[in-house]
Amino acid sequence: MREIIFYKTASGDRPVEDFLDSLSAKHAKKVTWVLQLVETLKMVPIQYFKKLDGTDGIWEVRIDFGSDSFRLLGFMDKGNLVVLTNGFVKKSQKTPPSEIELAEQRKIDHLNRGKSK
Repeated sequence: MREIIFYKTASGDRPVEDFLDSLSAKHAKKVTWVLQLVETLKMVPIQYFKKLDGTDGIWEVRIDFGSDSFRLLGFMDKGNLVVLTNGFVKKSQKTPPSEIELAEQRKIDHLNRGKSK
């Protein structure tokens, strides 16, 4: 079992929550379903959750709904804790380097501030 939490900035903002709030009800329902898979399945299929190659431990939650693709990036902390740092609509084959950089910066910030449970 994994536990998912959302990264919180020093000022108290939760970027992933803001992203999820911007989605339609149908999209949000699919995201919630995928997040439940990540939390409950011992072995999550790679189509839903995978480590990104060439990163410093950044993982990608993958949500596809019809022709729409959403990604939530984050990292593993303290064993089974998944800290989601940012979300975006995927518009190309490759994950944008700026999104990966943002996830890595937020990971460092989170760990430096000791925000894990």
